[in-house]
Parts: sequence; structure tokens; C-alpha cells
Amino acid sequence: MRSMKYSKMFPGTQKNAPKDAIAVNHKLLVRAGYIDQLMAGSWTLLPLGMKVVAKISDIIRREMNAVGSLEIAQPLMHPKEIWNETGRWEKAAEVMYQLKDSRKREFALSFTHEEIIMDLVRKFAPSYKDLPLSLYQFTTKFRNETRPQGGILRGREFMMKDAYSLHTSEADLMAFYEIMKQAYLKIFERVGLEVKVTEASGGVFTENRTHEFQAVAEAGEDTIYFCEKCNWAENKEIFRVGEAVNKCPKCGEGKILDARAIEVGNIFPLGKGYAEKMNAFYTDKDGSKKPMWFGSYGIGTSRLMGAVVEVFHDAKGIKWPEAVAPFQIYLVSLGAGDPEMRKAGEIYSLLQKEGIEVLWDETDRGAGEKFADADLIGIPVRLVVSPKTGDKIEWKRRESDKAELIDAREAIMRLNNYK
Repeated sequence: MRSMKYSKMFPGTQKNAPKDAIAVNHKLLVRAGYIDQLMAGSWTLLPLGMKVVAKISDIIRREMNAVGSLEIAQPLMHPKEIWNETGRWEKAAEVMYQLKDSRKREFALSFTHEEIIMDLVRKFAPSYKDLPLSLYQFTTKFRNETRPQGGILRGREFMMKDAYSLHTSEADLMAFYEIMKQAYLKIFERVGLEVKVTEASGGVFTENRTHEFQAVAEAGEDTIYFCEKCNWAENKEIFRVGEAVNKCPKCGEGKILDARAIEVGNIFPLGKGYAEKMNAFYTDKDGSKKPMWFGSYGIGTSRLMGAVVEVFHDAKGIKWPEAVAPFQIYLVSLGAGDPEMRKAGEIYSLLQKEGIEVLWDETDRGAGEKFADADLIGIPVRLVVSPKTGDKIEWKRRESDKAELIDAREAIMRLNNYK
């Protein structure tokens, strides 16, 4: 639904944050009606939350398509046998949800899809002509977090975009790896986040060094170190204080700074190991069988929503960037008279015809309550129709304290310029 009346919104806003909420995203996303907690680490995306995550996903999808990646959807329950091929049934057991069915067969709920992608591609016995190949999907992931925290930033299940690429050589893999790195930077720029590309370890995915995309925020659970002058950055896991001597090891000039940050994406150059363990080969020009080179690329879409809130908020509520806001306009009608309601209805219809997303608060609540909700929900522009506005409407941007009277056409022109 592109536009909506407030009276039809589910579930509405709440005056108080949950008692156990510490993180800003937990407090504000629950109060504003974007998410609801089922249990620790498990969240329902409510209609407003779905709209935000859908917009984030659309931005990601556009950039994935632009680099030639193809969208698929894979199962979320995986047989143990596939995970045994790489040894990760045991190696990743701490983060995996492992279960048995009534016939004692063992399965895992997807915490990632490397093995499942590799199994898919090997079935079709690719030749060198079929590579490179990149596939991506939007799915739910499951991680056995012992202490899920930070609201929607770290959960036991969450929404994720994961992409994978397969290649005939390391050089081709690393060339595509750089393409994906730039695509990720475009994604975060469009979402409105400034991120630092930070070198990191591979964890349970690979022994190679990998890269994280970190958004600086006080609520971040990671500590990163970065150069004040160049683009060098490392996370705390691999940072070597003694060797750095507080000077950048890359440019030799910049001072090394540290900050708390939220990991909003990561990319992994996985090499040949997965293919070698799973007998996933391609046929080369000379007819010989060779293992495919493999890369993995992830963005937690629901986590990204939480990260945006951690960066863009104030004491009154959320301040959504234009690209991911659930609506462009929060339309408020004040006064009990028919003229105001009629005019607000006409503006609501006009905005819809122009393709502008609008949430119309047409309820009989007081001005203070309506304005408080407008700030809490965080829609970029508030328009007010009241007896005081006459034949004009009041325009106010969420990040500004200044309001001005303009006509409806001027409002539409401004909104179209923001698209």
C-alpha cells in the first residue's frame, strides 16, 4: 500500500518503550510501530517495518542486478550431509540450529548458504563458458546467538540478502570482489549511511582476510580502527597496536582513530576450498576438471533498518533518510470542521495521483499528539491543514524546526525534486 490513513494503521504508536530496551533502535522502532518482539532475538516486522525493509531491499536489488547477479530463492532447511562435506556441521555448530525430524534425519536451519549454492551449481556441471556466475537471494537467516541484544541489530533470526559468485580463476574472483565492494558502497550511500570498509578475519567462513562495512555509531558492538587521512581500517579482532604505533600503516601519515561501529555488510573471498571439499568442478578449455573459485557477499536487511535508526534519530524519534522512509509525507488535518477535512482529503488524493507516498492522520486526536507521532514515526516531511493555514498548507521537514506556508503545487514540486 503506497498511501494510508492513520486510522487504518496497525498497530499504532506506543507512549512508552519496552522496559528491557537499551538500544535506541529497540526503543524507537517498537514505540513507532515498526517491529514487535516475539521472544529474545525474534522480531515481527509490522507494516511500517515491512515498507522500510522493502525499500532497502529494492535499493540492494537494483545494485545486484547492475553487476549481473541473478536472483533466486533457496530452502532454509538443509540436510546435514551437505554441511558435512565442508566440515562446517561441526565447525559452525555453536551458531547453527541443528535439529532432527521424526525419522531421526538431521538438518540445519540456514545461518548462511555457501554449501547450498555450491551444491546447486555443481549439479549443472558448468564449463568455463558458464563462468563467472553470480546468484543472490533475500531470505531469513538463523543464528544461535547466546545473547541476542541491541534490538533488531542482533537476532536469532533476521532478514538478509546473500550473494555468491563462482569463477575460473583467483584473478577473476578478486576483480568481481572489487566490483561488489563498490556496489555495496553505492547501496549504503543510497540508504544514507556513511560506512568504512574495514579489514577483518573470516570467522567460520574462511581463513582469508575479509571486509566489513561498518557504520560508526555509539550503539555499535564492534570497535574499529581507521586512518584519519586515507581509507585504511581494521576491526578490533585483527588490529595490532604495537605494529601500528598510532600511525597509519598504509599512508604513514594519518593518525589512527577508533570508534564504535555497526557492521551492516560483509564480503568474503572464499577461494577454492569449498569447491575442492565438495567436488564442485568446472570444465576448462582443454577438457580438464578444475575447482571453482568462490566469493560470498552479505547484507542484513532488517539489521540495516536498525542501524539507520541508530544513526538518524533525535530525542523526539526517528529521522528517516528519504530513500528508505515508509512514506514521503505525514499529512495532518486539524480542526473538526468539514472545510479542513475536505481540503485535506483533496490534498491526499492529489498526492496519491502524483505517485507520492503519504500517511494521512485524519483522526480526531489533538494537534500535540499528532505532531508527536509525526516526529516519532520519522517521515521526512509533515504537511498540516488547519483553520489557520487558509488556502495554503504548512510545510515542515523532520530535521528542521522551521515551518512555512506554501500551496499544494509548490509542495508537489519540492517532493518531486527529492525523488
